[in-house]
Amino acid sequence: MTKFRSVIGEPTWMRCLLITLAMLFVGVLIVLPLATVFVEALRKGFNVYKDSIIEENALAALRLTLLVTAIAVPFNIVFGIVASWSIAKFDFWGKNLLITLIDLPFSVSPVISGVIYVLLFGSNAVLGGWLQEQGIQMIYAVPGMVLATVFVTFPFVARELIPLMQEQGSEEEEAAILLGASGWQMFRKITLPNIKWGLLYGVLLCTARAMGEFGAISVVSGHIKGETNTIPLHVEILYNEYNFVAAFAVASILTIFAMITLLLKMFLEARYIKQSH
Repeated sequence: MTKFRSVIGEPTWMRCLLITLAMLFVGVLIVLPLATVFVEALRKGFNVYKDSIIEENALAALRLTLLVTAIAVPFNIVFGIVASWSIAKFDFWGKNLLITLIDLPFSVSPVISGVIYVLLFGSNAVLGGWLQEQGIQMIYAVPGMVLATVFVTFPFVARELIPLMQEQGSEEEEAAILLGASGWQMFRKITLPNIKWGLLYGVLLCTARAMGEFGAISVVSGHIKGETNTIPLHVEILYNEYNFVAAFAVASILTIFAMITLLLKMFLEARYIKQSH
């Protein structure tokens, strides 16, 4: 056994070098930028920082970000559960195509997806013109922002649940049905407890992406202050206006959300690993 380890094991200096390089990489590209956000946000003192956060347009951007996220995430939860259930439990024509389409937002630029929605629902488009006649404004309004956010975030829940459901199989659900359980009882007492940690993990990733989305939202929002600006868009406007302290102050809100997301991610991963064993 000792000889085997000496053949395939890396020398101590190699392990230390690789660990040091990884830590430097993380420190320079992740930790240092995060620290810079708070240093710049507090550069003129806490009162200026607080005033930048509670400013009217900043609060409007925060409310809109939370609203868009609150609408998009539940939609993706429903879609993710339905899609993963269909793919994991049934064989049907077009199954591989559905899996490919679920992964589509990972390969399409968010800006391109925003342009597509403008072409579909803009005032010069047939569908967009008809909706406007019905009194429904899609582009440069909240509905278009929600659609764009749903598009860029809908793979996250499904992609967490598909391999999990495939690994678990359908024996427990079949046994529940044979014992007389209804479909809802089977889902609530068998399926949902088995997938809850994977579902929560997918919801967490989906929420984080929805709150930080910039590209697609930037195209469909119109950048109207106090109306269609989310936090990322408001940060861009402040930065372009050379109001750097306010820009970093508002950006720190997303940074705090990201840190909370990281802590929740670590917790969910630990629970998921514990459940697996």
